[in-house]
Amino acid sequence: MNAVRPVCIMAISLPLLAGGCDDMSKQDRENPYASRNSAPADIAQGTVPYHDAPHPVPPLTAGLLQRGRSEYHAFCAPCHAETGNGDGMVVQRGFPAPLPLVTPDGHALPSRHVYDVITVGQGIMYGFAQRIAPEDRWAIVAYLHALARSQHATRADMTPEQQASAQ
Repeated sequence: MNAVRPVCIMAISLPLLAGGCDDMSKQDRENPYASRNSAPADIAQGTVPYHDAPHPVPPLTAGLLQRGRSEYHAFCAPCHAETGNGDGMVVQRGFPAPLPLVTPDGHALPSRHVYDVITVGQGIMYGFAQRIAPEDRWAIVAYLHALARSQHATRADMTPEQQASAQ
């Protein structure tokens, strides 16, 4: 009689347990990256909307270049290096090298192209649209052009005052 009892309990409970299992792939879930029509109040403080409207190029100022330098060093230099040549610390640790941002003749890539790559990414680089505000992306682009120009500057690029103080 003792052996019959566990068999009866199992025979009754097995169909109940089997009916309680769900296929977890059929759950209701929300895709956090799906576009949604939300009011700006729904967007968390300090975040950047994923599909932002085209942003105008800001005027070139010393403050813009300083901001670009700061953002470049925070987000870009680990891979692209402080010089923009593509051998940053992450690359030195074995990550694939990105394309150089500064050409050998001292020019940076086209501004809109660099802005778009920062926004949506390219190759194995992910987009920074959710991490870097549009104004700061333009600041990085401005800094990159200044960086390229500074690496290949000649004496002829200097003002007369700069040339006099360099002697």
